[in-house]
Amino acid sequence: MSEPLAIDVRGLTKRYDGRAVVDDLSLQVASGRICGFLGPNGSGKTTTIRMLCGLLTPDSGEGTCLGMDLRSEPLRIRREVGYMTQRFGLYEDLSIRENLDFIGRLYELPRRREAVDRTLERLGLAARQKQLAGALSGGWKQRLALAACLMHEPRLLLLDEPTAGVDPKARRDFWDQIHALAAEGITVLVSTHYMDEAERCHELVYIAYGKVLARGAEAEIVRDAGLTVWAVQGEGLNALLAPLKAAPGVLSVAAFGNALHVAGQDAAAVEMAIAPWRAQPGLAWRRTDANLEDVFISLIAAAPDNFAIEGHT
Repeated sequence: MSEPLAIDVRGLTKRYDGRAVVDDLSLQVASGRICGFLGPNGSGKTTTIRMLCGLLTPDSGEGTCLGMDLRSEPLRIRREVGYMTQRFGLYEDLSIRENLDFIGRLYELPRRREAVDRTLERLGLAARQKQLAGALSGGWKQRLALAACLMHEPRLLLLDEPTAGVDPKARRDFWDQIHALAAEGITVLVSTHYMDEAERCHELVYIAYGKVLARGAEAEIVRDAGLTVWAVQGEGLNALLAPLKAAPGVLSVAAFGNALHVAGQDAAAVEMAIAPWRAQPGLAWRRTDANLEDVFISLIAAAPDNFAIEGHT
């Protein structure tokens, strides 16, 4: 028997001013899985998340979250889903405990005090419970926001760029917590711009201009992209950026440390593009394996811009 789907939606579309911000999007995520939701700014990630949690009604499309109909049961969905927004949305002049107590009141939780105590312990906030939310660092605010999402024991977490602006240790601690929650059977859909975070997800969905461009496990996405990648190290790399980006067959040119990666799907075209510089003194070229960032930069380079398609400037 296959795993039940926590998210199962098809054909989701949302338009603003005649432009499809989300365009015929389908998404399936099994229970207990961590799905990374990736894409450039303005790609439709936040709009999709808001449709999934019942805050926005799709213009077209259908499906379920946690077995509940997206269109007819948005209020039921909201009570079973934890949604963490991009920006910290709790009261900065209330303490950690007071904020969680307020959330408990909103959800009309029985035995609210016990629920707050349990959540404080679960997220390691008990020792700081009297501290004002406005005095917290970015990492502790993030932890409080996650605690607020978990107060009502949701079965699905929708996290919209939850680690933006926090330090590396806080990001690592956050992801350890996410994996612990998934081990408890909670499903997580998390949007992120960080490739190291994408690599910690069970599966990935990449969208641009409202459309799904790639989905699957990391290894599957890299394999299916079919990229040929050359890396070059040496002096004067900045001078190579513009001509290589303009060369036929090159989808992306990106810096990785002290090297440039030049990627495309046509191996012969990529080799022709780099040929003028292959023998240049001081440059060392080598074939290398594609990574997620190569793939995603190449995907966005090849994707049609929905503003351009629909006549916007």
